[in-house]
Amino acid sequence: MDIASIVGIVVGMVIVFTVQILEGGTPTSILLLPAMLLVFGGSFCAAMAGGVLKDAKGFGLSLKKALTAKVTPSTELLDSVVKLAERARREGLLALEDAVKTVEHPFLKRGLQLAIDGTDPDELHDILHAEVTAKKKADKTGVKFIEGMGGYAPTIGIIGTVMGLVHVLENLDQPETLGHSIAAAFVATLWGVLSSNMMFLPLGARLGRLSAIEAEEMELVIDGVLAIQAGSNPRLVAQKLRSLLPPDEMKKAEAAASTKKAA
Repeated sequence: MDIASIVGIVVGMVIVFTVQILEGGTPTSILLLPAMLLVFGGSFCAAMAGGVLKDAKGFGLSLKKALTAKVTPSTELLDSVVKLAERARREGLLALEDAVKTVEHPFLKRGLQLAIDGTDPDELHDILHAEVTAKKKADKTGVKFIEGMGGYAPTIGIIGTVMGLVHVLENLDQPETLGHSIAAAFVATLWGVLSSNMMFLPLGARLGRLSAIEAEEMELVIDGVLAIQAGSNPRLVAQKLRSLLPPDEMKKAEAAASTKKAA
């Protein structure tokens, strides 16, 4: 899996606690359960109130995807499509019926099956693009929910601080506890801002980035499947698909193709 988010969040939190120690404090002074419960629980509930129940139920899956998603190089997918194009060119489209069973990419598998079943190219194009559009809409829901939590968290933290200060004002007759109580009150604001900018908003951005990568792969698959169905020359298929890759991946794909050709 790609651990960028896990590393970013963990290292960021380590830096925060390290700074806290360097300034003479202790990590336990900001690990206050009431403040954390209010910020995290309140942010989730506020985001849920701004959507539908289905959005909240999908939070766990969105969070898991943001933290553990595997990002594979598009060149691997390109190589798979080109190999299928070579076989289809050599043995015919129906020869791919057995090869489809071994294809791991689910979208490529569905596209190839539709092509083998004799789906009209225009209809195949529309069906696959409709799936891409539907996926983008579904991904936006998860992104919006987590980014919503990031938007609500700082304000909910301020609410926690105000609640804490109200408690402080109720106990002005105990001056020996005022310093500790005021410090504890501001911990809620700390967690509100911290969770928003080091957790929720970065995770939302991560989901958006993953969605864009997956959509790009699906577009590559669509062009590849349509080229296979049309019986295009595998070299032309490879060249066309490489042109759809980001510049750095395109260079790697071209270098790999040149090495393969030389061998």
